[in-house]
Amino acid sequence: MAATRRQVLSIAACVAAGGLLGWAAPAAAEAGPGGSLAAPDRSAFDQVWELVRDRFYDPRLHGVDWDAMRRRFSPQVAAARSNAELAAAINAMLATLNASHTHFYTPDEPAYYQLADIFAGALEHRGLGKIFPGGAIRYPGIGIFTETDSEGRQFVAGAIDGAPGRSAGLLVGDEILSVDGRPFEPVGSFRGKVGARASMSIRRAAGAAPIEVAVAPVDLEPGALFLAGLRQSARIVPGAGGARVGYVRVWSYASRRYQSALEDLIAEGPLRDADALVWDLRDGWGGAQPWYLDLFNARAPTMQVADRDGETGIVGARWRKPVAALINGGTRSGKEVLAYGFREYRLGPLVGARTEGAVLAATAFLVGDAGLLLLAVEDVLVDGKRLEGVGVEPTIPVPFDRRWAEGRDPQLDRAVEALTRSRVGVEP
Repeated sequence: MAATRRQVLSIAACVAAGGLLGWAAPAAAEAGPGGSLAAPDRSAFDQVWELVRDRFYDPRLHGVDWDAMRRRFSPQVAAARSNAELAAAINAMLATLNASHTHFYTPDEPAYYQLADIFAGALEHRGLGKIFPGGAIRYPGIGIFTETDSEGRQFVAGAIDGAPGRSAGLLVGDEILSVDGRPFEPVGSFRGKVGARASMSIRRAAGAAPIEVAVAPVDLEPGALFLAGLRQSARIVPGAGGARVGYVRVWSYASRRYQSALEDLIAEGPLRDADALVWDLRDGWGGAQPWYLDLFNARAPTMQVADRDGETGIVGARWRKPVAALINGGTRSGKEVLAYGFREYRLGPLVGARTEGAVLAATAFLVGDAGLLLLAVEDVLVDGKRLEGVGVEPTIPVPFDRRWAEGRDPQLDRAVEALTRSRVGVEP
């Protein structure tokens, strides 16, 4: 059955080598659906090949001879001895399409679970209940984003506010050396450890001695985690001349509830009295709708309502003070649409680095127990322009190599500076 438009979200695939939080099954000997201990299901290759042939948004498959790709990668699939090797072969085939939102994820990757959660509506009719009985999608982890450099070293790229990693003191730029004496795995390192402690060995500065950090993995539900992270990220950052600059990070836009939470924060929450705002769109998931930019439309009214018991609420919340947005190479898909509009319509400084250029509409398919296919099924133009493969350039470029950053954030610092340089929004 074809996916409805509500089920086709314009979200970006996260980097397979990086980790978006760790999910898992209850014990190391029970790796979960298609986990690392399961034998590779080579039939997944044929299923993915057929789904791409029948559902990829371009019927010409970007000029790729798809039959030839099947023959080319079949020997690699036949030789696969693990799910990781099978996925590598499938993704090598998918990479020939040169399209975003087209990737195969295994249960050893956090993205597998996050996509299952985001596309749960569509996947209810595609076997979700068989993989996740009752539809409960959760995993043990500590709520961090990671990235891998060209030498294979893994670093903390983000720590979600309120999650165990942040609470344990992990910082952006920390190099992850091991967990409980074994190589770090985004999912496997936390299997069977909920309610216990895990010891992470990290290196905070280049060449420095390792530091041991005790973390307490918990069962994470992706939507709730991202929503709590958004709310708990809201804070006031001191600016020049006593300016009070609000800050909020939107880890995911793959649901209307994230925008609603942001509206609450600026209308009635801790950001209400800020003089300016930094809106952080870096990394995480897309899924945003263009009209979310109406939040910064100063020429629309805001309505306050109250019931007979005195309970009040804001309808049509608006931010009418200075605002800057942060972007980077992990800003993808629907977030790129917002970044484009933010820059094109001159809503404020756009600070950071060029976005990924991953702007297609996708849906997801469960492929047996082996994995999940994210597949681009619709082309996307923004104001008639193609952002796929192009991205959005910042108005204030700020390079940021996060390795061993020790928690520093020059992009945020530059945004705060831009907003307060002339005491913008602050009464003299």
